[in-house]
Amino acid sequence: MVLGKVKCFVISYDCHNESNVPVFASGDSVSGRVIIEVTGEIRVKSLKFHAKGFAKVRWTESRNAGSNTAYTQNYTEEVEYLNHTDILIGHERDDDNSEESLTTLHSGRYEYAFSLELPQTPLATSFEGKHGSVRYWVKAELHRPWLLPMKTKKEFTVFEHIDINTPLLLSPQAGTKEKTLCCWFCTSGPISLSAKIERKGYTPGESIQIFAEIENCSSRMVVPKAAIYQTQTFYAKGKMKEVKQLVANLRGESLSSGKTETWSGKMLKIPPVSPSILDCSIIRVEYSLMVYVDIPGAMNLSLNLPLVIGTIPLHSFGSRTSSVSSQCSMTMSWLGMTLPERPEAPPSYAEIVTTEEQRQRLEVTAARDELECPLFAYIQEFRFQPPPLYSEVDPNPDQASQTEERRSDTCPSR
Repeated sequence: MVLGKVKCFVISYDCHNESNVPVFASGDSVSGRVIIEVTGEIRVKSLKFHAKGFAKVRWTESRNAGSNTAYTQNYTEEVEYLNHTDILIGHERDDDNSEESLTTLHSGRYEYAFSLELPQTPLATSFEGKHGSVRYWVKAELHRPWLLPMKTKKEFTVFEHIDINTPLLLSPQAGTKEKTLCCWFCTSGPISLSAKIERKGYTPGESIQIFAEIENCSSRMVVPKAAIYQTQTFYAKGKMKEVKQLVANLRGESLSSGKTETWSGKMLKIPPVSPSILDCSIIRVEYSLMVYVDIPGAMNLSLNLPLVIGTIPLHSFGSRTSSVSSQCSMTMSWLGMTLPERPEAPPSYAEIVTTEEQRQRLEVTAARDELECPLFAYIQEFRFQPPPLYSEVDPNPDQASQTEERRSDTCPSR
């Protein structure tokens, strides 16, 4: 018998998005197929499936331990988010090579479905950084007797969604700074910078509108600029490693002495970047907008405004307003159908309190009048008196007109 060969051994995901890219979030179901294409006939002990997700950090630092002595310190840390195994063919034991435990695959194409649920707890977003990464993958292993296992692995992407439609991320960000240049005993005028952006949260592809005012009262020529920076922070063994990268920038017009420049919504577009990672204990990815004044021969005057890059874009307020107005109109129409045109008169006192009850209460009042103080008797007598007859005509029209006149004399702003 001629031994067959494995022509194809791959993993395919069931993608439910238009781009056909395997992207998932916490709580989602990850499903797919392990595809095996065989020429001839092969015997299989097992087909194992393993899914894993983890964040990993690693960097090295050189240390000196005295004269002519140096060593390298390694810093590593790992956080596991997913670990799932399953067996698609055979059983868990690989040392059993008996004929009864083997599965025969004849020439052809075979597909073995797999499925797993991602944890409901927050997961770190997939990320590749300089000193660490967050990765999720599925690996399949094909075990055959007397042969080394065949392995195939395919990654998938996880996004921990960040909704920028929250009060914190919709709040404006602003700041002001000033700097005075000195050169020995000569002091020039100050350089002032004020900047503001509409909100803190954005998504990739959006443009940030920058509102700024730069005033140059110094004797030097300065240039206003703006830039988006990504800051990657890695943590391991109580140490921290930080990497700062430029994402996008723009340049304003040069400002000579005594000049002022105003940015009325200058646009800076956010390129395709990884979302912010804020919930991972060993990797943190943050963004900031730096509006600064480039001063030749001196430290720049800079203003940092924090940013959060999310995954759920800004909602349209128009649709939300129309939805609220439609609900309001429905409520008003419902009220119009249920309320009568003219209110009914309340029941008379005689319909509620009978003559016998009035007589008994008056007798109790007279008995208590001999024992209690006059104030108690007055309260009891007022309590048991019938109310005035109902009428839709105002019995005191003069008092009402006087009240309206007094109201007209008051300040409407109060």
